[in-house]
Amino acid sequence: MRLIIAEKPSLARAIADALPGNSKREDGAITVGDSLVTWCLGHLLEQASPDAYDPAYKQWRLDHLPIIPQQWRLTPRPKARGQLAVIRRLLKRATNVVHAGDPDREGQLLVQEVIHYLGWKGPVSRLLVSDLNRPAVVKALAHLDDNARYQPLYRAAEARSRADWLYGINLSRAWTLVGRQAGHDGVLSVGRVQTPVLGLVVRRDAEIAAFQPRPFHVLWADLAVEHGQLRAWWQPGEHHPLDDLGRLLERAPAEVLASRLPGAEGRLARLETQQKRQAAPLPYSLSALQVDAARRYKLSAKMVLDACQSLYERHKLITYPRSDCRHLPEAHFALAQRTLQGACGGDGTLRQWFTGADFTRRSKAWNDRKVGAHHALAPTGTQADMSRLSNTEANVFRLIVRNVLAQFYPTLEFREIKAEFEILGEMFRAQGREILEPGWKPLFTTRDEAPPLPPLREGEPARVIDHGVEDRETRPPEPFTDASLIKAMMNIARYVEDAEVKRTLRDTDGLGTEATRAGIIETLLTRGYLIRQQNALRATRTGHALIQALPEAASRPERTALWEQRLTAIAEQDAVPAPFLDGLVTDLRELLAAADAMRMREAFGNAQGVEAPARTKRQAKGRRSSGPRRSSNGKPAARRRRSNKEPS
Repeated sequence: MRLIIAEKPSLARAIADALPGNSKREDGAITVGDSLVTWCLGHLLEQASPDAYDPAYKQWRLDHLPIIPQQWRLTPRPKARGQLAVIRRLLKRATNVVHAGDPDREGQLLVQEVIHYLGWKGPVSRLLVSDLNRPAVVKALAHLDDNARYQPLYRAAEARSRADWLYGINLSRAWTLVGRQAGHDGVLSVGRVQTPVLGLVVRRDAEIAAFQPRPFHVLWADLAVEHGQLRAWWQPGEHHPLDDLGRLLERAPAEVLASRLPGAEGRLARLETQQKRQAAPLPYSLSALQVDAARRYKLSAKMVLDACQSLYERHKLITYPRSDCRHLPEAHFALAQRTLQGACGGDGTLRQWFTGADFTRRSKAWNDRKVGAHHALAPTGTQADMSRLSNTEANVFRLIVRNVLAQFYPTLEFREIKAEFEILGEMFRAQGREILEPGWKPLFTTRDEAPPLPPLREGEPARVIDHGVEDRETRPPEPFTDASLIKAMMNIARYVEDAEVKRTLRDTDGLGTEATRAGIIETLLTRGYLIRQQNALRATRTGHALIQALPEAASRPERTALWEQRLTAIAEQDAVPAPFLDGLVTDLRELLAAADAMRMREAFGNAQGVEAPARTKRQAKGRRSSGPRRSSNGKPAARRRRSNKEPS
């Protein structure tokens, strides 16, 4: 009997539907012919708590740290024992096992750790399903692989799980304990990804708070030329007071020139035209989709992820969504017209876009060399019943289909024009863009382009018909939003100061993964470190204080981004995990040595930021005026122990 273990029930049902023969449901499984299909419910197992290694660790004490397991243990999640018992029972009937976790690092870990935990010693095959439609699953079942090929992926995921435990347990306990010594009541959780993400927001908020606006001034002139009118802007020379961006810092020079402009005549001294072509944006990765959906529809990253999961699992309208790839397999090109015809059939906007597509075109989106474990998000070809989709699901679905359809539209072609006019011995500049071929652009925007400049020729006369001096101010950086924070996590090298590390990180995936970035933001919101103000993400007072109290290395992105690089080396180059974990333990000891109650007390005293709403401030319960009663070794007194909940 073959036992197929899927990552989740929706995948198990899709596999059962693709197997030949009649299916029969039983407790926790589906029988189809000589195969049994069962499932996990996400992670059935988790890293054991510290007190599983030593009961003394149930008390939080600084002198226990760092806690470093010698033999790692897993324990069933509280709600998973029933399904674990089902899989244990089914393994006794199995002659071989098929691992059907999602095709990524966590999917490999999630099922394989269950197989190991339950003691299976027989053969294991690997089933990779990225599309829940029946033809795709049938094809995947016909191409099972040896699970041994995916051990590097498993070792990387296992190393990630253990490293996160070491980092989170030890640093969260340390800063919670010194926080209590400083009078803060509650758990202060520290994580290898969430804390640097919080650091990004805290530092941006600090830049905004410290920003001092500076006035600057601009002078414009409306010019009559041979074939129309245009507006040009004065370009003051270096002998005027300018900032580092060339902006005029004093109004007087602009006023002096403005007084001479009425009726002044000049000529077009320099005309530069450049014809450009721009290919359509590639199909989406999850993070790129989250960025666009946040900008267009004001959706949070989690809302986009949830919509994608529903479109994938429930409606079977899109392929596997948690992908970091923006390319498609070359074999998909031949099927694209039929797939998109099905995908567009249930929506008027999509049908209209489909009729304008030219399926003889082939963009750079189809490239096997750039497709790894996953390919870009794409429609499966199933016709959507839009009445069954929520508004969010429908909007996200249209975005995904649109970006694939755009590959069959012409390239956007336009002409960029820069014109420099000499008037009264001063230079005025006008810029414009003329669309030659709109190509794919109408699929992405309904806004009209700014009117192009009139036809121009170098040397033609120009006359001033109007002018004005405007007073402006420099603006502070924009606060982070879901879109910009996800983009920052994707492109973390921009926020790294060390030139060598910046070069190293430029080609890596950044902070977190496609599957975790939305959850990281939601975790910071839930724990009261961030708050949403309209569309902006701002750090709370607690968030500011935690970042100020931690060593800078714990709140900056370099460490965790390099972690991802090392984990990738384990997954893709079969590197050994031990040096990575040993190096982490060395780092932990240095970080723990910096835990200091006085610094924490000063951080809370100096902390800026908004207060979190009461619904997210579970940590604020209890006494505040004098802090919790505590014993001589720095741990909370006995009556406080109930609040020592490990951060998840």
